[in-house]
Amino acid sequence: MSTENPSPSETADLKWYQGITKYQWLVLLIASLGWVFDVFEGQIFVASMRDAMPALLGVPADSPEVASWNDTAFGSFLLGGAFGGVLFGMLSDRIGRSKTMIITILFYSLFTCVTAFAGSPWQMVVLRFFVAMGVGGEWAVASAMVAEVMPSRSRSRMSSIFHASSVFGTLLAAAAGAFIVGNEALGENGWRIGFAIGAAPALLTVWIRWKLREPDQWVKAREKAQADTSQQTGQLSELFSGANLRNTVVGVSLASIGLVTFWGGHIYGKNALLRHAQDEAVMAEQVPDLSPDADAAEKAERKVAVQAAFKKHAPTIKRAEMLSMVLNTIGGGLGLVLFGVISERLGRRGAFVMYHVVAFAMMILMFQFLIKNNASTTVLAITLPIFGFFTLGMHAGYAVYFPELYPTRLRGTGAGFCFNMGRLATAAAFFGFGAFPVGPEDKALMLAPLYLLGVVVLFFAKETRGEELPE
Repeated sequence: MSTENPSPSETADLKWYQGITKYQWLVLLIASLGWVFDVFEGQIFVASMRDAMPALLGVPADSPEVASWNDTAFGSFLLGGAFGGVLFGMLSDRIGRSKTMIITILFYSLFTCVTAFAGSPWQMVVLRFFVAMGVGGEWAVASAMVAEVMPSRSRSRMSSIFHASSVFGTLLAAAAGAFIVGNEALGENGWRIGFAIGAAPALLTVWIRWKLREPDQWVKAREKAQADTSQQTGQLSELFSGANLRNTVVGVSLASIGLVTFWGGHIYGKNALLRHAQDEAVMAEQVPDLSPDADAAEKAERKVAVQAAFKKHAPTIKRAEMLSMVLNTIGGGLGLVLFGVISERLGRRGAFVMYHVVAFAMMILMFQFLIKNNASTTVLAITLPIFGFFTLGMHAGYAVYFPELYPTRLRGTGAGFCFNMGRLATAAAFFGFGAFPVGPEDKALMLAPLYLLGVVVLFFAKETRGEELPE
């Protein structure tokens, strides 16, 4: 009998959290820590992009070239994640989950640390690509491992908890943004120290090497592959044949919609309180409004005064931005954790539909009405967690659903491909925004209808609730 998954007769009356072995909890903890640091490496750029890129360019944070370079860096990060997710997902099916997890964590730790020494915008862009390779790969490996180690009665909730751990990575990045990147005592080098912290996750690989073994299902799949050449592991081409084709198209479509709207909408929820802080800084410095018939010289003079006000009140503005990020993330964390519970009640497809529909409504509310109409701080603080719940929460569904679509010999390859091909669509969107600059709020509104497209995609999705993982 497997020590990972006792027989159904032994666990029929247990609740999802009962009967879980110490080793299974350990797998969840280690996989989640890897994902926490994975997300930190991605979000530390979000927390410092209004500091790092302006410093490298030598221009104010609100300059158009900063936005253009940041969009390009986002695009590079997403391309790297797509490439790394597919590469390391295939590798995990071939050499094992724990071995590949070590490689991915070392990859993103090293290149995040090196980013602290970037001397130009193009270096930042290139390094974001390499960081993302490890980031994309770690998720593919860890999500497959959690799914394979957990009993079926617990799998959806454990996978949701695994993906929800990402909020701690975001919160760590927000804390680094508020207390390190935005620390006046550290001057303009604060953002470099924030990236240097990225070396710390490398220590986790020692624990992985010491404690984790390969899942029983993967070991059996490898043995079968050695005996039967038609059962080879990690074959990318098999994702596009037979029953796998529909699953792959649905998975890639869902991930594309979720990731495009995340990077182009969800993260700009942090602008809600930032705009308030900027307005207060302008008022505090008594910068006059422009008259309707103001000439170019007057407009230029006011722009200089506004930038001076922003610089003087930079710590306060940074803290407001990070508070928005925290409130958004707390709501998102709840949405992620509860996806497993909701998907057990409504089914995988039903849960996705609910999240997509409400996320569309929340994007319209936040960016069309609240931010543009200068809603009060109280209203924004209440709305941000709800906004985060639905715009981020559906992402746990990828960790729950994608591993359930593929047999063990293709699980890392399939889950990694679906999730990370979504990054390609997002990269294309950001390169487009970089070429034709669009304001953050307008960008979010343009992308909001994609949530409704996701509802259409779900009509073609396979329902996997209550099923065992395919062998």
